[in-house]
Amino acid sequence: MTENSENKNAKISVKKVFDEFRAQTLPNIASELANLKAKARELFDAVSKKREAFAAKLNEEEKAAMPKEAEKKTSQTPATKTEAPVAEVKKEEVKPVEEKKETVEAKPKTNTNVPHRTFAIEPEKKKPDYSNEPRRIYIPPEKKAPEKKVQTRVFDNTTQQRQPRPQNAANQGARPMRSGPKPQGGYVAPAVIMPNKNQPKTKKNAYTGDEKNAPSKYDLKKSGQIGRFDNYNNFKGTTIDDNADEIFDNTRVRNYKAKKSESNKSQAIKIESATVNSEVFSIKHLSEKIGKTGTEIIKKLFSLDIIKTINENIDFETASLVASDFGIKLELKLEKTFEDALTEQNLDTADSPESLVPRPPIVTIMGHVDHGKTSLLDYIRKSKVATGEAGGITQQIGAYTIKIKGQQITFIDTPGHEAFTAMRARGAQVTDIAVLVVAADDGIMPQTIEAIDHAKSAGVEIIVAVNKIDKAGADPQKVLQQLTEHDLLPEEWGGSTPVCNVSAKTGEGVDHLLETVLLVAELLELKANPDRKAKGTIIESKLDKGLGAVATVLVEKGTLKVGDAIIAGTAVGKIKTMTDENGRQVKSAGPSTPVVVSGFDEVPNAGDILNAVDDDKFARQLAEERRQQPAVVEDNTKKKLSLEDFTSKDYKETAIIFKADTQGSLEALKYDVLRFNDMPDYSDVKVKIIHGGVGAINESDVMLAKTTGAIIFGFGVRPDSNAKSVAEAQKVDIYCCKVIYEILDRVQKAMKGLLDPVFEEVVLGTAEVRETFNYSKVGTIAGCYVLDGKILRSAKVRVIRNGVNVFEGMIDSLKHGKDDAKEMAKGFECGIKIQNFNDVKKGDIIEAFKMEQVKQ
Repeated sequence: MTENSENKNAKISVKKVFDEFRAQTLPNIASELANLKAKARELFDAVSKKREAFAAKLNEEEKAAMPKEAEKKTSQTPATKTEAPVAEVKKEEVKPVEEKKETVEAKPKTNTNVPHRTFAIEPEKKKPDYSNEPRRIYIPPEKKAPEKKVQTRVFDNTTQQRQPRPQNAANQGARPMRSGPKPQGGYVAPAVIMPNKNQPKTKKNAYTGDEKNAPSKYDLKKSGQIGRFDNYNNFKGTTIDDNADEIFDNTRVRNYKAKKSESNKSQAIKIESATVNSEVFSIKHLSEKIGKTGTEIIKKLFSLDIIKTINENIDFETASLVASDFGIKLELKLEKTFEDALTEQNLDTADSPESLVPRPPIVTIMGHVDHGKTSLLDYIRKSKVATGEAGGITQQIGAYTIKIKGQQITFIDTPGHEAFTAMRARGAQVTDIAVLVVAADDGIMPQTIEAIDHAKSAGVEIIVAVNKIDKAGADPQKVLQQLTEHDLLPEEWGGSTPVCNVSAKTGEGVDHLLETVLLVAELLELKANPDRKAKGTIIESKLDKGLGAVATVLVEKGTLKVGDAIIAGTAVGKIKTMTDENGRQVKSAGPSTPVVVSGFDEVPNAGDILNAVDDDKFARQLAEERRQQPAVVEDNTKKKLSLEDFTSKDYKETAIIFKADTQGSLEALKYDVLRFNDMPDYSDVKVKIIHGGVGAINESDVMLAKTTGAIIFGFGVRPDSNAKSVAEAQKVDIYCCKVIYEILDRVQKAMKGLLDPVFEEVVLGTAEVRETFNYSKVGTIAGCYVLDGKILRSAKVRVIRNGVNVFEGMIDSLKHGKDDAKEMAKGFECGIKIQNFNDVKKGDIIEAFKMEQVKQ
């Protein structure tokens, strides 16, 4: 008992030191972070202002320069010649439209903005003179011809009309139409002049020196010395030299699609470093990152004794090793997830000491169902409900609040230990204080022990309420004695566990119990920040016909408001309505306040953490991310270790839950199993008894085993029907035996399964090399004689030369004569081909062996 009290005092002192650190040092750190954040924001604003001023200055300079550029362009633009209108035509001189177009095309087009090179143009040929002919009016084709005008040009079959048509004076195509009366039979159509096909084509097959050096049309275009509309004939005889750019710097240049040269071809870029954003990825993804083929990477893995395909995954450490072989540094930069953004949001809104205000304690009443837990809850609700709330006596939700001496207490009604275990498995530290109800006449029962284990695992303060003290046969002292057996030393005996004697029937001691709860809460210094984003826990949830998915939420931090975007697990939505335990509509709920919330898109799970976020879009993205990634349930039931214990732990643990028919059998089981921890054969594995009790295996045991990864052993007991179905669904192992040695054997097997396998070498046989045979395609074959034992085709071999181990490997082939053999016994000759080894010499000893796992 002295050791227990010393441990309790040590824990209390450690807790005080931690509280002082949290109250003194953490606020300073938070204030420093706030100051740094404010300075960073000021620097960002200053940079933004300078950037805006610089941009405004540039805009003003551009606006000032625009008029000057316009005046410069106007002064450089030459005056264009005005062309005579089409309607002003001389009466005595008419030029055909076709000849006008030809004249225009004969002149090179000029651009007033870009200077052009001038070329020698041949003088225009003399055009025919039709000045003596009467004037004819040109009618555009878009205008309708006169109705009385008919076609007068006709042809007949006379010999005269079949004569060839002479060329006109200018020798430039067809003659223009003439005025005057048309001859009898119409005009004579000229004959088509065809080229002489009989004349042989001349082929130029010799070039002068200047013509060989002259650039082609493609070379001139590629060098930018001529444009699309420049005449190549004017450039014949020129050469391309180094000064071509200076000569043609004023020439109009057009961009052309040139053929890809060797310099334009894609070249392999040497990769020196690469970044991946996942700890596990496929070989194909690694190939794309480091610029190596999948075959090259697979070969590297094969050299490391890792056989993978291109679509299989490897971890970052292996990929980094492969990349380093290629001279590439591989870095890991995990992408920022929405879960990380939610965590940063909670960190950004860190609670400063000034923002913290006292909050009501959250109390859970636990105990055996027959020890008056429900009666005590009913009495507290009826006697301590607030004035004017008599209509709210019927509990609407699984949590409610009462007021005593102006202070508020929040009670959670957990019907059974399963929900409490589920909350603990998800890391939800909802309860601050656990009230353990124990009947004074029965004492501590098996379910009471389970409640103690649950409360200790959750790390909450325990207050013992000894109920039914008014009943005959009540023995509170007996209860105090039993509490010490479970490491709960009453304050009356010098311990730290408060014990209150109450009667749920008469109400005796209930006020003292509530005052004790407030006193413990005051010592815990429970505080919260109401001015931040709300965070809470789902106590229970269901599907309501009128409201849809609803959940009972216990707000832990911040203030939850109607209209907030919320997420709990994968359930998201906006709060539509909130009601308190009396069914009244509320607009907001502060810390330690239970409310019923509606507006979820699906029913959330009990124990899920609820967070209020900035918008519903972020909530939906976070929910989708959680659906894609399997939830990792942290094992918060493990014993909290110090840093020294954590670093020095080099063994594995086997978690066990025992249920027995009697207390004596249970004690015997615990004693025999814990002796395994002292055996040297099990130095790397230890047994940890999570819970031990008397009675049948129930659903609470299964849920506890699920969260702790334990194996349930039953001695002389069986699981009930509900526990059996839950165990099958949760995949929890249950072993029930009637002989204690069967349980011990099962425990040993479980411990051995966690041990690392141990192998030992077994020599199968030896053979002497008496001759060697070299083949170019096969390699060196050793002609051997088996000295002892046997040589197996599947065995490993080592080559021993003068007592020194030269090589170890596998047998590639084993032959007896020309036939393949699986094994060769003592006294037989055989041929042995060793994989990847041809340096076998006469007189070597080949030893065959195998590795066998040693039973532990």
